[in-house]
Amino acid sequence: MTKAPASNPRDQLRSFAPKLIDLTEKVVFGDVWERPGLSKRDRSLITCAALVALNRTEQQRGHFARAIANGVTHDELVELITHLAFYSGWPTAMSAAFVAKEVLGEGEKK
Repeated sequence: MTKAPASNPRDQLRSFAPKLIDLTEKVVFGDVWERPGLSKRDRSLITCAALVALNRTEQQRGHFARAIANGVTHDELVELITHLAFYSGWPTAMSAAFVAKEVLGEGEKK
């Protein structure tokens, strides 16, 4: 019997790159995201903006969902992407819009 794939991207890499996952959990999400200088909502907006500008679509999925959980609205996320079209380029914004549409559950129904 084959094992079902892990749903959490970190779990998918845990056995392959355990130290990377350990650092992600302890440093990135355990320390950096918990610092008191910015709210999690603000950190989400900043992180999403960086991921859009850098065209990191694979990471956008998780961070767009985290942003919504951290209080960023659907409209704010779409506005962030639209705004960045003029700063990071049209292709990066278009790619991010497709990812956001999928994450927000507005993908094509089959």
